[in-house]
Amino acid sequence: MQIPFEPVILGYNINIHLVLEYLAFFIAFRYYVYLRKHSIDVISGSNRLSIILGAAIGALIGSRLVGLLENPFVNWTQANILNLLNTKTIMGGLFGGLLGVELAKKYIGETHSSGDLFVFPILLGIFIGRIGCFLSGVKEFTYGKETSSIFGMNLGDGLLRHPTSLYELFFLILLFVFLKYLQKKATLKNGDLFKVFMLSYFGFRFCIEFLKPNVFYVLGLSSIQILCVICWLYYYKFIFQKIKNAR
Repeated sequence: MQIPFEPVILGYNINIHLVLEYLAFFIAFRYYVYLRKHSIDVISGSNRLSIILGAAIGALIGSRLVGLLENPFVNWTQANILNLLNTKTIMGGLFGGLLGVELAKKYIGETHSSGDLFVFPILLGIFIGRIGCFLSGVKEFTYGKETSSIFGMNLGDGLLRHPTSLYELFFLILLFVFLKYLQKKATLKNGDLFKVFMLSYFGFRFCIEFLKPNVFYVLGLSSIQILCVICWLYYYKFIFQKIKNAR
């Protein structure tokens, strides 16, 4: 199979990344509905709907904003503006969705943690979306730097690059298994599973960014890496509490 993978159906070129992106949203939501149906949810249906709406709005704003910050000094031509409007990143979506949920909960007066039910659907959605990123090769800015290691792959430009999307797929499988084990074996407070997911995923993305050809840095860090640091700071109380408990 050649990458970028661009299947032709009935004479039309199919954007495989876009197809898998929409499929990721659909399957992840159906998985969420299944999990909620087979679990005890202390949050009412109306409040849960408000939380989902807050998450969606926050994710939409966050994904676009962080996507823009990845290259804030781009020339503001008409073509570039259209590209920027379509630029988005899952990292901004996750953190923006988190803030959107917290604002929605504060507005409706909901005090229970709501994130645990979203963890595995989010993981599944990211996994499906990353397959699309990998199949899109250099047409999606998720590819890695050039490398002479055995992991190098031709992602469409004739150069051997780190297949960072493929690395992430393997990580997501391991994280899914680890969180399932943690959910069954560990004694977790409501909301802890989501916090572990966020810290683990943002930690991975902080590291993998060093393998990507980013063009904008602040203090030697990309915009995504700075967001990762902000996420860790956001959960600093949780981190310190777990370190204290471990001691």
